Amino acid sequence: MVSKTDDIPASVPNCTAVDLAEDGETPESTESGRTALKKKPCPCEHSAAAVVMNGDAGHDGAEEAESKQDGSGDADPGDDANEQEVIVIQDTGFTVKIQAPGTEPFDLQVSPQEMVQEIHQVLMDREDTCHRTCFSLQLDGNVLDNFAELKSIEGLQEGSLLKVVEEPYTVREARIHVRHIRDLLKSLDPSDAYNGVDCNSLSFLSVFTDGDLGDSGKRKKKGSELEQIDCTPPEHILPGSKERPLVPLQPQNKDWKPLQCLKVLTMSSWNPPPGNRKMHGDLMYLYVVTVEERHVSITASTRGFYLNQSTTYTFNPKPANPSFLSHSLVELLSQISPAFKKNFTSLQKKRVQRHPFERIATPFQVYSWTAPQIDHAMDCVRAEDAYTSRLGYEEHIPGQTRDWNEELQTTRELPRKNLPERLLRERAIFKVHSDFAAAATRGAMAVIDGNVMAINPGEETRMQMFIWNNIFFSLGFDVRDHYKELGGDAAAHTAPTNDLNGVRAYGAVDVEGLYTLGTVVVDYRGYRVTAQSIIPGILEREQEQSVIYGSIDFGKTVVSHPKYLELLEKTSRPLKVQRHSVLNEKDTAVELCSSVECKGIIGNDGRHYILDLLRTFPPDLNFLPVEGEELSPESQKQGFPRQHRHRLACLRQELIEAFVEHRYLLFMKMAALQLMQQKANKENKTAALPESITAESVSDSKPTAVPEPSENVSEAATPAFDSPTSSESTLTPEDTAESEAALAHETPASESQETSAIDGSTVSTVTTNGTHEPRIAESQNGGCDSPLEGKEADETIPGLAQAKELAESLAADDGSGIDPKSREVVLNACKAVGSISNTSFDIRFNPDIFSPGVRFPDDSVEEIQKQKQLLKDAAAFLVSCQVPSLIKDCLDHTALPMDGATLTEALHQRGINVRYLGNVLEFVDKMPAKPQLEHVYRIGITELITRCAKHIFKTYLQGVELSALSAAVSHFLNCFLSSFPDAVAHLPADELVSRKKNKRRRNRVPGGGDNTAWASLTPSELWKNIGSEALNYYHFTLQCESADQAVEKYGLQKITLLREISVKTGIQILIKEYNFDSRHKPAFTEEDILNIFPVVKHVNPKASDAFHFFQSGQAKVQQGFLKEGCELINEALNLFNNVYGAMHVEICACLRLLARLNYIIGDHPEALSNQQKAVLMSERVLGIEHPNTIQEYMHLALYCFANGQLSTALKLLYRARYLMLLVCGEDHPEMALLDSNIGLVLHGVMEYDLSLRFLENALSINSKYHGPRSLKVALSAKSPCFCLSSHHLVARVYESKAEFRSALQHEKEGYTIYKNQVGEAHEKTKESSEYLKYLTQQAVALQRTMNEIYKNGSNASIMPLKFTAPSMASVLEQLNIINGIIFIPLSQKDLENLKAEVQRRQQLQDSGKAEEQQEDGQLALDDKLPVDD
Repeated sequence: MVSKTDDIPASVPNCTAVDLAEDGETPESTESGRTALKKKPCPCEHSAAAVVMNGDAGHDGAEEAESKQDGSGDADPGDDANEQEVIVIQDTGFTVKIQAPGTEPFDLQVSPQEMVQEIHQVLMDREDTCHRTCFSLQLDGNVLDNFAELKSIEGLQEGSLLKVVEEPYTVREARIHVRHIRDLLKSLDPSDAYNGVDCNSLSFLSVFTDGDLGDSGKRKKKGSELEQIDCTPPEHILPGSKERPLVPLQPQNKDWKPLQCLKVLTMSSWNPPPGNRKMHGDLMYLYVVTVEERHVSITASTRGFYLNQSTTYTFNPKPANPSFLSHSLVELLSQISPAFKKNFTSLQKKRVQRHPFERIATPFQVYSWTAPQIDHAMDCVRAEDAYTSRLGYEEHIPGQTRDWNEELQTTRELPRKNLPERLLRERAIFKVHSDFAAAATRGAMAVIDGNVMAINPGEETRMQMFIWNNIFFSLGFDVRDHYKELGGDAAAHTAPTNDLNGVRAYGAVDVEGLYTLGTVVVDYRGYRVTAQSIIPGILEREQEQSVIYGSIDFGKTVVSHPKYLELLEKTSRPLKVQRHSVLNEKDTAVELCSSVECKGIIGNDGRHYILDLLRTFPPDLNFLPVEGEELSPESQKQGFPRQHRHRLACLRQELIEAFVEHRYLLFMKMAALQLMQQKANKENKTAALPESITAESVSDSKPTAVPEPSENVSEAATPAFDSPTSSESTLTPEDTAESEAALAHETPASESQETSAIDGSTVSTVTTNGTHEPRIAESQNGGCDSPLEGKEADETIPGLAQAKELAESLAADDGSGIDPKSREVVLNACKAVGSISNTSFDIRFNPDIFSPGVRFPDDSVEEIQKQKQLLKDAAAFLVSCQVPSLIKDCLDHTALPMDGATLTEALHQRGINVRYLGNVLEFVDKMPAKPQLEHVYRIGITELITRCAKHIFKTYLQGVELSALSAAVSHFLNCFLSSFPDAVAHLPADELVSRKKNKRRRNRVPGGGDNTAWASLTPSELWKNIGSEALNYYHFTLQCESADQAVEKYGLQKITLLREISVKTGIQILIKEYNFDSRHKPAFTEEDILNIFPVVKHVNPKASDAFHFFQSGQAKVQQGFLKEGCELINEALNLFNNVYGAMHVEICACLRLLARLNYIIGDHPEALSNQQKAVLMSERVLGIEHPNTIQEYMHLALYCFANGQLSTALKLLYRARYLMLLVCGEDHPEMALLDSNIGLVLHGVMEYDLSLRFLENALSINSKYHGPRSLKVALSAKSPCFCLSSHHLVARVYESKAEFRSALQHEKEGYTIYKNQVGEAHEKTKESSEYLKYLTQQAVALQRTMNEIYKNGSNASIMPLKFTAPSMASVLEQLNIINGIIFIPLSQKDLENLKAEVQRRQQLQDSGKAEEQQEDGQLALDDKLPVDD
């Protein structure tokens, strides 16, 4: 696909991208991905580009399954075939000449896969041809078919001349033309972005870079001369400033002062043309007022546009004299209005100069929570759209609405045998999905705004259902007591999101022949609306007749169908759903392969649909108290089970994946231990040896364990391997849990943990991520111990490789060739871990366990018991492993949430539901290391408070009528955030009532009646409700009864609370400074509430091939094959572009990685260009203050500095700091990195005092979060660099200021840490020691000089002191180090050693022993690789 503009070849998917690739590059750093690449609109907030992140972004099931085969990253032969395949389709592009009327011929680079239509798009975007829409392209006089691929056109070759030929207009073409001209006139106007329409969104990067970075580098080479740089940041950005202004969030962009080309362009009221004029070729009439105040009436005819003689009140369609007949409206207007001609030309120049990424539409709408006051201008197209159900150009044909269901299902049926077919299919699926999401959102808003007629208008409003544009809409209320037993309205509100998660899961498995409905869940104005595509024929028959699989009454009557069982069987392994039988009303067993609520309906189109997937995943027993059932001790210890609002609480798919992964390890470990024992028995040794081995390995691996459980385990473990019976009796779940602890160190980089993150320093991060240590540590309330000690444990189990082999061979054939003893080993291990098969590891869940009303046949009692136990284990695994593992990741900064969304994502990605937030906060609160987790605690409390407020706001809004909406929202925000004690609802006098009556009406809400309930809310009542909501929903006690107390007690920021609540509820407020703390007047008035937007959740289709290329590229980079990695990632970028178009959050991740690789190779300009795209894309797709965007700004600043653009680098860093203050405040570990960056750049431009303020702030934050003496055991951790760099950097700056005493003090601190942690011999220690000597000499010299002055007064002979002005190179080197990029010069010999080392590790990994290797191999690698941690 050609990108819509011709000036960015990089995003032209089919251009061969290899020219970008050079060799030598390293992995992406932890911090670059730390804030989890978040795919904005995705409901569960996962992203498929997860691997870019450092374990901060889950991705959905299908990729997980696929990336396992791919996990080693070493491309297997299948992979190579894939690469070959791609290279084949990337035919080289060629150039054609294009000749448009009235312009010189110009060259255009095209690719054979493009359609002719895409050349049309390019021409409609080019400055000199943008005003043409109705034309054909001709080659040698033959008209080209718009939908033909270029390679299929005869005679089209390098250098062919294509002529642009004007075609006659039709009504549709004339409308498209007017629309296009209107778009061109509005192209610099940001109002669409503020209003959240047409997939426009904001971007402010160009304000800070003064246009395009690439050019400014050449233009402003002089800029690097220091005197010209103004470095003073605004007051509110300086460390320690308490001010948090809102206005700088949206700086003024000078380009947005729009040049007025016309005063009015609108459809004339004389439309449509009467019959006799139609027969003269009149298509429609326009009315225009020029800037010169000339009022004209224009006819659009088949031949073009001309002036007619009509006026406002008289109709005279005859051409005026002169009529100025022109094929394009622009040509006509240019002739009658000089101002139009001048302004339109300069407007187009500006438009084309903007970076394409600032103007391409995003795939899903992004809404801004702040906006300035925008003037509401006349706009014919907007007015027309408001009253037609348009969803794109294709609907100018009246009566044509899209058959969404047909489109969604046909794209799924497209062939997918080879790469080109898959790309086409994925592209079609993605396009239809984004169109459907936009249509559904628009429809849902129309439903709530009262623009759509219900299909059951007689019933009460909450029971009504709607159909609009072939989409079915229902409200999230419990209609007809359907959910009565499951929690009524609360369950009805949750069911749609659970259903959406089910649709996403089945969609990701993508089984041929099984269809799900297009589903979008929209929250708008306090209501939840579910939008679904319509199964053909479902409206014509009763539900009872159409359901042929599943149950329509929660299991009272159940039916099944062989075809559905066959289709669902294919999904059962990836989704871990167990095939099981339930009893129907006649007490006969019915076989199902899903939960009972899942219904199968065959549509009139013959397709097998499944719907109501709300129980795809098993129930979460921690929030589902069942009489007579005891949870495991780990859950009980933390106060579970707890009563929840509804009975639909399910475990997340990520948790199921992690749990199964974890059980698999346990399974392997057990089999290995038994094999060892058999071997020992064979050699006639006594049984004592294996016992000691078992005991030793188990206790070793949990250094922090209290002795008692470890003894218990060693006793239980040995007999467990003798006979199946004992394994059942002795291996109780607790013991299993304890032996799980033994596995902490064997955890592979499971996708659920997402540790495959590029982290060059550690090749398998998980070992340091030992999932289970925190659980043991918990018993002493301690932090987690170093995983190093677990290593010996691994070495005592040489049977692991053997066990793996055995399990594989058993799974491969039916085990016939294996001796019974080995089979028994597997049988025991299977029983112990709860596998459903006795010959191989296979864990699946029965989603119907504990469903009210579901009964199971008597013969499956044992099976059901096992399943219940499995569910209890999974619930225990969540609280005892996943929560501690999250906290541990936060402690060592592998997870670094910055705001509510990134925190939610970190939880989700480890399979923890947000309802556990209170639990997580309590866990943090009890940690001795709490000060180092303060940022997480603060973000968690903010999230908890704003979520509780959101719940209350939802019901509060439902009672407000439309005319009082802005008053009600501002009143709610006043009660929530303002310090004004008696926030009275600011009830405006009704605008429609005459002044005289006003006095009496002062205190009545417009509309009067019972709708005034919202006005009685008071701040104390709201905060009381928030407190009780926190207790009931999150089981967390908030110790604050007002906003001010919350700020005081938890260190929150009101501006952050405002951002979080606005984003969560869709409120848009006026951008101005709000005085929250005034006790005399409320902070908000109704004028400050500009809009309410919908909050939309939908499925995010993935580009699987592109994603695999991306993963393989990362793996190559990790292994040090930088050139190959770069090529693969460029390839991935092409494929992503092919599927998603130019704008997408995964493309953003791709660009960021490419930029980093370019930078490491040394191609700084290319790095700058890619990173600029990444920043623009992040702003457009995720939002201007999203944590990811802040990260991107920081990277861009580094590359700007490397390119000598110092002032730009500073501006970008200041912007990043401002955004970070707004989003999470100053007290955050990431702020230390940012401040070190700012301090270094300022040091580089010799602004020493300023530099010190930032560096000292960085030092204090680092000391707080990493401990004052921190140098982590493995050198890979970033923290040591931080604290040490901080000391060292501060010392350097003091030296530059000639304050040697302070410099010495800081460098000594640094030296001491180095010496204690890495020893005297380490080069860093030596370096530090040298620097200390140098400082001491300087200090002595200075003292001598001072003494000389005191002694001899003014005629003293003063020795000149040697000051080193910082060189740019040294500053850049320091910048690289703190940003995790370390360049190490490599000799040829080093390179060979490195290659050998990489191969050795590869073999080790293959044999499954990579974990033992990790620490020592780690240090070896650290010295040789351009490390990027």
